[in-house]
Amino acid sequence: MKISEKDVVYVADLAHLELTEEERARFLRDLNSILEYVDRLNELDTSQVQPMSQMTDPGKTTTLREDILEGLRKQLPHDVALVNAPDSDGTFFRVPKVIER
Repeated sequence: MKISEKDVVYVADLAHLELTEEERARFLRDLNSILEYVDRLNELDTSQVQPMSQMTDPGKTTTLREDILEGLRKQLPHDVALVNAPDSDGTFFRVPKVIER
């Protein structure tokens, strides 16, 4: 499978990106290079390769690092976070639309 310049332009448009001619050419080259590499990997016979073991037991949740958990415990209560909002509907912040099409 090959990616065309039309595909790059389409995806850039979906992401609201304005790419220069040079950027489109670079993305086209890079994406096709990645797909070629994946095709090469797909040619390998992995039938004798044992599946890798998982770092956690299936069905078990992974414990986050303590410093990440600590940061999550110190979140602002919802009403406190909204108290200084310039515009709110009581549940969410209201912000002006910044992307126009």
